Amino acid sequence: MRKVAVNQPGLLLQRDMQPELLYEKITNDSFICNPVVSGTVYGTLLNYKGELDSLGNAMHASPYIQPPKAPILYIKPANTLSGCNMPIPLPKGTAELQIGAALAVILGKTAKDVAEDSVFEYIAGYTVANDVTIPHSNFFRPAIKEKCRDGFCPIGPWIVGAEAVPSPDRLSITVFINGQLRQKNSTANLLRPVSKLVSEVSRFMTLYEGDALLVGIPENPPSAKDGDTVRIEIEQVGVLQNTILSETAMVLKGML
Repeated sequence: MRKVAVNQPGLLLQRDMQPELLYEKITNDSFICNPVVSGTVYGTLLNYKGELDSLGNAMHASPYIQPPKAPILYIKPANTLSGCNMPIPLPKGTAELQIGAALAVILGKTAKDVAEDSVFEYIAGYTVANDVTIPHSNFFRPAIKEKCRDGFCPIGPWIVGAEAVPSPDRLSITVFINGQLRQKNSTANLLRPVSKLVSEVSRFMTLYEGDALLVGIPENPPSAKDGDTVRIEIEQVGVLQNTILSETAMVLKGML
């Protein structure tokens, strides 16, 4: 059994729980959690080898000129945050959403200009995030309209302590849509492993306790449409499940 932190509204519990029982709870739609993060959520672009390779020569053409030499970050603001089994709104006029399975690194204390070999002293734990996006193809300008919609960052349902995940750079990540396997990858394919990414980011900006840094989205992310149930599983960390629901339906149900 592993020690996990389970966040419910106004409650943080530390307890040993059997993973198979947790899985059973998550796949039950009645198990609904608030987002487990208290700080700012940062996403990272182009941090999987396959993701960067898939762009081919485009990274050497205008407007990019060359592949990025430093982490490319963006923010998932507070309006995007959602919890396990909460619906993901499908905006009007949008046919489908891109599912972004991401390992989220949760900071345990202020990190500024941290050496790579000291990074794990600053990490409180890990959780699962779905960095939802309206499909788009341009990485040159911040995709605020595509990435920052309400409910576009389900995260949770708990935080697993860092001591329970000794090798965060070797975790399998799988995505299921309506029970069918649609994506499988591993954090072993990160261009910047967890320690390198956190260290490089901390050199130009301060990360605070409670902040979450999403390490990246694997290449070929699957798409989901209205009514689809999305389940993201990250080895040793947890399972996050949500259903896509049109904004129109959510309004009719009094959910928006």
